Amino acid sequence: MAYASLVQVKDYLGITAVSDDNLIADLITRAAGLIDSYTDRHFEAETETRYYTSDDVDGQDLLLYGEELLTVTTLKNGDGNEIVAGNYRLFPRNTVPKWIIRLDESQSWNFTDGDSEISVAGTWGYSVTAPDDIVHACVRLTAFLYRQKDNSADVDRPIVTGDGVTVMPSALPADVTRILDKYKRRVTTL
Repeated sequence: MAYASLVQVKDYLGITAVSDDNLIADLITRAAGLIDSYTDRHFEAETETRYYTSDDVDGQDLLLYGEELLTVTTLKNGDGNEIVAGNYRLFPRNTVPKWIIRLDESQSWNFTDGDSEISVAGTWGYSVTAPDDIVHACVRLTAFLYRQKDNSADVDRPIVTGDGVTVMPSALPADVTRILDKYKRRVTTL
């Protein structure tokens, strides 16, 4: 998982030497993890199969509860039978990611027993690749983390200036949080 490349971060920092490449690569991964934690989202597609029970079904709808679906490869009902793409729709219709699979009226969710599950094989995440502003936030956050290694000030604690003003540091740089705030997952109902 890396929303930014080593080259992008080194260009941003103005670094040409290779001595800190391993550190910067590690910090890129950490920055991406911080971005995911802050937004409660993942910005690169992952291909996998996820499973749901009858508790996740509401009428014709399979509610993906906090999951973000981009595409479906294979959808199998709780009885193990495949549901073809023409027999369901993904919602919301005109935006991604999706969080509901709705069966056509002629179909129903079927379960063979209490342990059977619906399986959804597909592409999951907020987007296939990280949006440009997420890439920039990752570059900026990685640079912030990198600069902390040489900073003599204790930037993770409040600092009292010479005239007695207490400066409270934010967990993330303000410009990064401004970018990330619009991506924070919010719980909504249909």
